[in-house]
Amino acid sequence: METICSIDAALASEISHLLTSPSPPQVQEYFDNLISTRKCHGIKVKPNGEFGKGVYADLDFKEGELVFKDQMLVGAQHCSNKIDCLVCSFCFCFIGSIELQIGRRLYLQGLGVSMNHGSDMETFKHISKDCSKTDSNNGEYDSLLENHDNLGNCASSSSKQIFTIPKDVVESLMNGELMLPYSKQFSLPPPVPCAGGCGEAYYCRWWDCVALPDDVDSSDESAFRMQIRELAFTSLQLLKAAIFDKECEPLFSLETYGHIIGMFELNNLDLVVASPVEDYFLYIDDLPYTEKQEAEQVTQPFLDALGDDYSVCCQGTGFFPLQSCMNHSCCPNAKAFKREEDRDGQATLIALGPISKGEEVTISYVDEDLPFEERQALLADYGFKCKCPKCLQEET
Repeated sequence: METICSIDAALASEISHLLTSPSPPQVQEYFDNLISTRKCHGIKVKPNGEFGKGVYADLDFKEGELVFKDQMLVGAQHCSNKIDCLVCSFCFCFIGSIELQIGRRLYLQGLGVSMNHGSDMETFKHISKDCSKTDSNNGEYDSLLENHDNLGNCASSSSKQIFTIPKDVVESLMNGELMLPYSKQFSLPPPVPCAGGCGEAYYCRWWDCVALPDDVDSSDESAFRMQIRELAFTSLQLLKAAIFDKECEPLFSLETYGHIIGMFELNNLDLVVASPVEDYFLYIDDLPYTEKQEAEQVTQPFLDALGDDYSVCCQGTGFFPLQSCMNHSCCPNAKAFKREEDRDGQATLIALGPISKGEEVTISYVDEDLPFEERQALLADYGFKCKCPKCLQEET
């Protein structure tokens, strides 16, 4: 393909050096340091495993046991989700207070802002090393609803009726003048700038690693990939217009940008953080009868005004340096799953069964319950044909 980005032509040598893979010892040192820093002592990353880079158990794990948690390197909350959830831009913990979370959402609803009309664009945030608790790849994150089967017990009165709260009451919620009963049981970090809280191998460019869609003939593959490349170039031009820095010019080349997108495309994981607003209303619903009746005189109008979507969780996508090293299996021994206590944007990997020391820890990039042909078609985007025991058995 001909060069369409002037930076690629002018800085070819610098860009080539920038994209050169580090040596195997450097890669091993990076991941060893990362595991040590994050205290993920139960795992080890091997850069040269059977299927390339992989994560291996350094301890024995029991079914349901935490294998490791991984802080994202970069992540984004879906823009439409920002209407419903006020979270830290770095660790993705909910911030402020229950009152602020509810009041802010009702205020935006009052302005006519709907989560269904939000932009689909993402706002990406680099994850600071100083971030602490004061926020799709490889298969979707398991739904948090598995932990909340009793949601119907405190549903709003009707999804068809529209309940409104007076503007002055909503403002009182947001500015802290109105306190909801028992809300102090759900303390959240203050809504101030978060005070605290990957050296990858050479990836294919985005337009080279995207699988050819079924509705595109193989004879049109070159034209298809050129369209994807031009789309990336348009995106890059918008990015340059917003944040270009001459000192970082090689990073704004199409070649570099394409490799970054390709890496994220193949390794991103859903970001999910449960809502404390949901927990608050469940707490009210579980109070003894007398206390519940008294509290609901205050809380029920707000629950009705929020509607059936009162329990919306923080949703987005992120890149996690350790989790992204995990290989696929249609019969995985681990999964990404948020437990009740997991209240930030870290990836949480749980053992699906016993895992022995030295065994590779795998996850499923796709729904492993799909038929063999459908799984293989979905895995084509990742550039390999699965040869796990399940696929070998179903293929014959």
